Amino acid sequence: MRKLFQYGGIAASVVLIAFGIGAIYMGIDGRDMVRHDLAQEQIVGTPDSTIPGQKVDTGSEAKAFAAVMRKHTLEATGGQTYAQMGRYLTESGKPTNDEKAAAINPQTHKPVENGLRNMWVNETALTTALNTAYFAESVATFAIVMGAALLLAGLGFGVLTIRALAPIEKREGNRAQAGSTVVPV
Repeated sequence: MRKLFQYGGIAASVVLIAFGIGAIYMGIDGRDMVRHDLAQEQIVGTPDSTIPGQKVDTGSEAKAFAAVMRKHTLEATGGQTYAQMGRYLTESGKPTNDEKAAAINPQTHKPVENGLRNMWVNETALTTALNTAYFAESVATFAIVMGAALLLAGLGFGVLTIRALAPIEKREGNRAQAGSTVVPV
């Protein structure tokens, strides 16, 4: 039964070590992919952002750029969000949700849409992508940390298994040997 526990403990430590190495690899690969994909977009921080003139190629920079995009959109819409704005524009250019009060486009014969409201659709899509990059990089970093923890746990479990389940004769021989080196006072 002792051998079964020893082999089981060693197998468990090998599995923990393998999962740890796998998690570290996947985390590094995921983080690198996020950074590579962000760099391909050639986004540069605007002068009024927290990253002025800086190329956006990390998750935290993507989050910072998403924040400045929201600020710019709020400035353009007078502080209104998508849900606060009228869907259409009247003849005088005022927003309205009333289709009958909306100006009619002479070419399409449909109500004139509020362009600023459509700006929110674009802003939301782009900032969601940027915030997702931030989240993905955070998850990748978490995978690296968890991988390191699994790797260390597996190594520690392996050492404990080998030490605790070593043959009794060998452990008692080591104790007897250690006891003979004590000098009486």
